[in-house]
Amino acid sequence: MSRLVRRHSQAELIEKYRMLGESEPFLNCLEQVSAAARINRPVLIVGERGTGKELVAARIHYLSARWDQSRITVNCAAFAPELLESEIFGHERGSFTGADKMKPGRFELAHRGSLFLDELAQSTKPLQEKLLRVLEYGEFERVGGIETLQIDVRVIAATHEDLPVLVDQGQFRADLLDRLSFEVITIPPLRARRDDIPFLAQYLARRMAREMGIEEHPEFTNRSMNHLIEYPWPGNVRELKNVVERSVYRERGGVIEEIVFDPFASPYRLRLPSAKESEEGPISEPVKLQELMDEYERSWLMRSLRSHNFHQRHAATSLGLSYHQFRRCLARLEIDAKADH
Repeated sequence: MSRLVRRHSQAELIEKYRMLGESEPFLNCLEQVSAAARINRPVLIVGERGTGKELVAARIHYLSARWDQSRITVNCAAFAPELLESEIFGHERGSFTGADKMKPGRFELAHRGSLFLDELAQSTKPLQEKLLRVLEYGEFERVGGIETLQIDVRVIAATHEDLPVLVDQGQFRADLLDRLSFEVITIPPLRARRDDIPFLAQYLARRMAREMGIEEHPEFTNRSMNHLIEYPWPGNVRELKNVVERSVYRERGGVIEEIVFDPFASPYRLRLPSAKESEEGPISEPVKLQELMDEYERSWLMRSLRSHNFHQRHAATSLGLSYHQFRRCLARLEIDAKADH
């Protein structure tokens, strides 16, 4: 007896790829996503790492009239340049060493659906030229082939780089950028939507608690929540997810008092020796290890202070320390936090 595979409804798929937030920058972005989904044109998604570019691409597909067709993804940074063209356009048998059979590319697999090209800035100039032809005429040839194939694919591309600057530098084709930028959706970084952080943190914490089988809902103290809100979040929502889940795991649910932003932060952290140190050979004189460790720790404390304009709470957060832990380090190493201000 054959198994019946239940297909998800459009509403279920949209819910699966929902994005959470209530801040004005986020809601404006979400409105732009919904509007772009209805128009059968290329979309370029721009955003820092960890902002959710793939989620945006999925929502565009599942909100569009193509929602029940294929949604194919390729990360351009995941393939060597010589393999990327074959991955996207496919290849004929014998077209290069190891090509023992014909292989359809991602464009063919996405026929009548959507193709998401992530990290598009990593593509080569020859590949960009072939992409432009597909966008203009809907046709291409497989690598090593002579047959022209016609396809109907909506292209959604994403990058964390400034493509207009790359065009000025000669690293990206201006005509391809013009064709891709029918609509450009720039996702706001998490630091630009701090009002969303408490809501996101609570949601992620409760989801992690359920995964761990913890019945009690985790709660953040005012101090720990303020640390989350004030942190600059270079890794955006992806980093927030990791930090919150780590906090729930370490606290085993309940009240979350300490936030560990950097799991590697430790006075005993290993470090690679510099090239100069590596060339010096074996130790010939006694070394005062504690003094070396204190100096190393002192350098990181001062570096963090200077990076945050001597705001001690922000500096502590960047090192994965609580404010009081940071203050104790300053006192132990006799650092005047205002001396170099």
